[in-house]
Amino acid sequence: MKKAGQRSSDDLRAEYRLSDFTSLVRGKYYHRYMERSNVVVLEPDVHRRFRNSSAVNKALRSLMGAEGTRRGQTKRPARTRRDRRT
Repeated sequence: MKKAGQRSSDDLRAEYRLSDFTSLVRGKYYHRYMERSNVVVLEPDVHRRFRNSSAVNKALRSLMGAEGTRRGQTKRPARTRRDRRT
């Protein structure tokens, strides 16, 4: 018995039966797609903590913000008091 939505090999649509698929190449654009793709695969433990893309983006933006505030700080101001008086 066939499952719902399952077709046998001879049960193709007419437009597919008339087409010639012998010249097709499997995975022709795979490497190009993977170089430009922005898909990130999460490990299962990370997925349990961050269920959707907005939660992941929020966490990464807060991390980027914390990194940015530390990077630009100096121990003393660029101008000294003497420079301000003159």
